[in-house]
Amino acid sequence: MINLSIALEDNAFKIPNNTAIISEGKKLSYKELNQLSNKVANIIIDLGIKPGDSIALQSPNIAFFPIIYYGILKMGGVVVPMSIMLKKKEILHILNDSNAKLYFFYQGHDNLNIAAEAIKAIKEYSELIDSIIIENLENSGYIDTIPKKLISLMENASNQLEYRASNSDETAVIIYTSGTTGKSKGAELTHSNLAWNASITVNLFDFNKNDVSLTVLPLFHIFGQNCIMNASIFAGIPNLLLKRFDPDNVIKIIQENKITIFAGVPTMFWSLLNELKFYHKQVLSLLKEHWRIALSGGAAMPKELLNDFENIYGVRIYEGYGMSEASPLVTYNQPKYKRKIGSVGLPLWGVQVKIVNDQLIEVPNYEVGQIIFRGHNVMKGYYKNDTATKKAIKDGWMHSGDIGYKDNDGYFFVVDRINDMIIRGGVNIYPREVEEVIIKHPKISLVAVIGIADQKMGEEIKAYIVLKKGEELTENEFKIWIKSELSGNKYPRKIEFVKKLPMNATGKILKRKLK
Repeated sequence: MINLSIALEDNAFKIPNNTAIISEGKKLSYKELNQLSNKVANIIIDLGIKPGDSIALQSPNIAFFPIIYYGILKMGGVVVPMSIMLKKKEILHILNDSNAKLYFFYQGHDNLNIAAEAIKAIKEYSELIDSIIIENLENSGYIDTIPKKLISLMENASNQLEYRASNSDETAVIIYTSGTTGKSKGAELTHSNLAWNASITVNLFDFNKNDVSLTVLPLFHIFGQNCIMNASIFAGIPNLLLKRFDPDNVIKIIQENKITIFAGVPTMFWSLLNELKFYHKQVLSLLKEHWRIALSGGAAMPKELLNDFENIYGVRIYEGYGMSEASPLVTYNQPKYKRKIGSVGLPLWGVQVKIVNDQLIEVPNYEVGQIIFRGHNVMKGYYKNDTATKKAIKDGWMHSGDIGYKDNDGYFFVVDRINDMIIRGGVNIYPREVEEVIIKHPKISLVAVIGIADQKMGEEIKAYIVLKKGEELTENEFKIWIKSELSGNKYPRKIEFVKKLPMNATGKILKRKLK
């Protein structure tokens, strides 16, 4: 019997006055966070919501997110985190698919009016028992009377609650995938899935009482949610929540709050490196005194970027591999073992990983194939989608859809997504391999390589290129250079220089929008 919220309960008892959450200039102790979560749990119970019911949560990285998140878990509900970028149609899909009975959503602001889209969806979704607006404290009024207001409800709610134990295989969170190939699917993650991943993260990177973590990855995404927020709660350390990623502000936050643990996706590290202002160089020595760990995931990091970042900032980046369906970690480079730059490290304790061919037979080391894995991290399944579940999980093995290989030391390397592979003239081309070469050009800052339809070759290779600030590069100059770096069948025939690349809320490049 385990409930993910027991870590919060335990710390509220053992270290009640220690800081748990830092958000918008304010601090919450473990005791305060626990009591506020109890209030939310009691509000939910009083509305008639039952254990096992799905409850949607749409909020940026503010204190209300963990308050509501743990409140839902405490009363036995299932958290359904939703991106703050969703429009009415997408919100409706998730509410319907998850069978949500309650919906917490943030008011937002003029540039991101979350409540406007939420209320449109509510009016078309009849299964909700209720909806609650997470008020913007700067402007707590709202013209529409449909949702209840959380702050008002909390004033009269009790901060005492009897802890509800859950079976370890009960669903704690339903994470909706990005839906690149259609409607998003809900990955059911159990209390056990998340507890194992969070506690292993704490152990791998030796979270200790002197640490302060920064969560700038959106909390509706499983990486930031479990490997930073939940892991920080498990470790009993302060976790600073930041609404949005701005490289200049992040550096200030890291310096002023003596952040020791930071997690991001490669584009965030790219921004921190390329947007570095002169005055930041004056604080680099201060950063090096306390910033000890940077975790990267979500996408492969170019070796050039990793090396340049470490040389400037003096902090080690540990790259790993995971997915929402894996709670999320599968493999990771770990401080206790040799780090191999370019690899995604070794399997987590209790997780088995294999590389297999199309016949699901394990292939020799260094041979490329699909990454499959099994262990305590594998999701329960896709919610209400047995067909998709059976396709993804076979005999307990999760089929990732990613291509990779293993070396003789047991380290894993991710080559690309199966769906991203380009077949040019019958030859398999992996976009990441091409990108790794292009990014080495001294004038190029960022690149994305895709396959486009071609009558002669079936698919042709196209590169979208972002130049470094102040640099100029012609298409002809680039083609002369790239032909000397890549074999004739691998270099991109189509080139497009762009000012920026489309990214999702987590900073992952959206290649589907380039096609």
